Amino acid sequence: MGIEKRVLALLLLQLCCVGCGLGGKVLVWPFDMSHWLNMKIILEELTARGHEVTVLVPSDNFIMNHDKPSTPNFKLVPVPNGGQRFMNIINECLDVSVNVMPKLSFWQSAMILQDMFLQSTGEIKILCENVVHNQTLMKKLKETNYNVMIIDPFMPCGELVAELLAIPFVHTLRASVAGVLEKYCGKLPAPPSYVPVPTSGLGDKMTFLERLKNLLISLFFDFWFQSYDVQFWDQFYSEALGRPTTLCETVGKAEIWLIRTYWDFDIPRPYLPNFEFVGGLHCKPAKPLPKEMEEFVQSSGEDGVVVFSLGSMIKNLTEEKANLIASDLAQIPQKVLWRYKGKKPASLGDNTRLYEWMPQNDLLGHPKTRAFVTHGGTNGIYEAIYHGVPMVGIPLFADQPDNIAYLKAKGAAVDVNLNTMTRADLLRALKIVINEPSYKENAMRLSRIHHDQPMKPLDRAVFWIEFVMRHKGAKHLRPAAHDLTWFQYHSLDVIGFLLACVATAIILVTKGCLFFCQKCSKAGKKKKRE
Repeated sequence: MGIEKRVLALLLLQLCCVGCGLGGKVLVWPFDMSHWLNMKIILEELTARGHEVTVLVPSDNFIMNHDKPSTPNFKLVPVPNGGQRFMNIINECLDVSVNVMPKLSFWQSAMILQDMFLQSTGEIKILCENVVHNQTLMKKLKETNYNVMIIDPFMPCGELVAELLAIPFVHTLRASVAGVLEKYCGKLPAPPSYVPVPTSGLGDKMTFLERLKNLLISLFFDFWFQSYDVQFWDQFYSEALGRPTTLCETVGKAEIWLIRTYWDFDIPRPYLPNFEFVGGLHCKPAKPLPKEMEEFVQSSGEDGVVVFSLGSMIKNLTEEKANLIASDLAQIPQKVLWRYKGKKPASLGDNTRLYEWMPQNDLLGHPKTRAFVTHGGTNGIYEAIYHGVPMVGIPLFADQPDNIAYLKAKGAAVDVNLNTMTRADLLRALKIVINEPSYKENAMRLSRIHHDQPMKPLDRAVFWIEFVMRHKGAKHLRPAAHDLTWFQYHSLDVIGFLLACVATAIILVTKGCLFFCQKCSKAGKKKKRE
């Protein structure tokens, strides 16, 4: 072998060794449904880069199928009956959110939301106990020496597991309920004057009454979070760790917060250096459609098609609402592909086909797609932004009203209220979005902004996870606000000191003036007597 070949072989061997050394061990605490679909993309990319990924998943869930071969190495956490009960509660929540809450005021809906969270918290606590009190499992996890833990904080306990295992952890989320975790635990500034409370459905340009509403909603959730936090988790976390602590203190130890939005459709607001925005990380170029579906799309001619999906979890539309929607869809010239589970609506038109599942991203990227009717889920919205498709929003619950409100403000969507909609409301919205060029232009503008980034969202998310692995954390990005009490954070002690100084000065000046006046008065009286 020549000297050149030997040197080349040595370099290749060194590169292989370097590649092997870069592989780390990743532990994951996920949440189900659309949250999992988004996180799974990150885990697949980490696996492709040579990292070993282990996912803690309950025995019963919606779409995290641990029996099916998967890229990540799933580790099943046995929760006797707990997972099924939690799934039942989630199904009940979805039904209430779609068919009951839209008929109520915001405050009535908030109280129902609180009751549902208290219910689900009990089941999450069972899952948590089955992990942290499982000595065999915890010992095995400890011995594995994970480099980082990825957590969806929507379901508490992941950060407790990370703390017990002494692993640095990264959060990934769209937003917590009313943004309380980011605000209180992550110390993310949220001035209520122009930062709308998540789930409020408000934008950043608010009228006086809207600012008043935003402040009241913020105060309501502040008190709600304190009772939720203390009542269920603070004592449990303290007992598990063997020292006084709180849920918020533990959550706040996250090295990085990966927020699943970006400035293409989200509103500008203050943020911290350990918050990274990675919205649309799951988006990708469209692939060819299945043959039968492609033929149906091509049959639309110049009119094109409309893609309709209310997400994978909405299966309980009333027959009345389904027929109302089908009737409106039947009147447009476009062909419609509707993701729908349930009884076939009697008013379904010849231009509409129902699918239990369809390749949404590939359809939105098809050149014949004219509009996207969506419930406003973040994943679907980003696929539409990625491909520059205008939207008709039918928001139902959670972050969906916010998402559609932001898109309306940017001129890329029209909204329809599912509860109050009457015949022709959806038809009218579709005609506006399809026939008025400004909606397509605005959707394309958002798409250009989304694509015009120095680094792809998925690469940015993986970079920060690997950064935490390389440096065993990211403490240099952690603001000092975490070390302050609430009155120090708001400078109430400084304000109190200054007020005390001012009060003291006023008292001294007043006393001096009174003393001087008394002296002058006495001197005047003495002079008169003389």
